[in-house]
Amino acid sequence: MNPIHHHLDVKGMACPMPIVKTKKAMKELQSGQVLEVQATDQGALSDMMAWTKSGGHELLQHTEDKGVLTFLIRKG
Repeated sequence: MNPIHHHLDVKGMACPMPIVKTKKAMKELQSGQVLEVQATDQGALSDMMAWTKSGGHELLQHTEDKGVLTFLIRKG
């Protein structure tokens, strides 16, 4: 299991705020550290997948439970 270095709660926020907040949080992390993001915007799934790839980060996993999407992203 990957250690989580920072948690980001963007539940209730609509696009583009989950990505905007995620970008800001990632700037605070060192390369290799893991950010956990929780969102309720269903568009966040495709947004996070595209953003992590284009930003050189790694989407370790994503899950959904009761409408809450959780992403684990390793900073590139």
